[in-house]
Amino acid sequence: MDISIFEVLGPVMIGPSSSHTAGAARLARISAVIAGKPFSKVTFGLHGSFAHTYKGHGTDMALLGGVLGIREDDERLRDAYEIAKERGLEYEFYEKELENVHENSVLITFYCCDGSVANIVGSSIGGGQINICRINEFDTEFHAQAATLLISHYDHKGVISKISGILSEADVNIAVMKLNRRSKGDVAFCTIETDDEIGENVVSRIREIEDVITVRALELTQ
Repeated sequence: MDISIFEVLGPVMIGPSSSHTAGAARLARISAVIAGKPFSKVTFGLHGSFAHTYKGHGTDMALLGGVLGIREDDERLRDAYEIAKERGLEYEFYEKELENVHENSVLITFYCCDGSVANIVGSSIGGGQINICRINEFDTEFHAQAATLLISHYDHKGVISKISGILSEADVNIAVMKLNRRSKGDVAFCTIETDDEIGENVVSRIREIEDVITVRALELTQ
């Protein structure tokens, strides 16, 4: 059985719990990157253990600091409330029952400055590791441990082939690809994890495909 060293030693972090602080901060930070736009308000729907112990374990500070871009090993996590106030960010924590998720899960809703709203469900699964379970209406499953492409597109023939072709031409190897769609021919969502970094030129080429709506690239450094 393969065991990650993070599962044995845990991550370098601020706070008492890898699940409730380090994982929560990383989950929120990655979620903000996925949202991809400036936001003026954020709400946290806390599920399970997160809802029961979030203040005692510092989960509230970790989540708030994470959406502000503060890393899990940064001492500024302790000042998340003050930093949010300085930046004029509105926030709210509330209990939320979520279905088919880990007990340490949260629904993060970003109210973006352009009027759009992004909903992301994720879990802190131990050792500082996370799982992104849902992006808006689409179910997902990735851990943000590899370079990842998040692509929304119309479910038309040839779109996936064109995306794969661009990655192949750029010598980017696909490790995992997962697809989800509303219905045949409607909007679909594609998650691609790769073994190689994804250059901006690759993202630009994929964005130019006629049926592609949005493209977001997450790099290992995030």
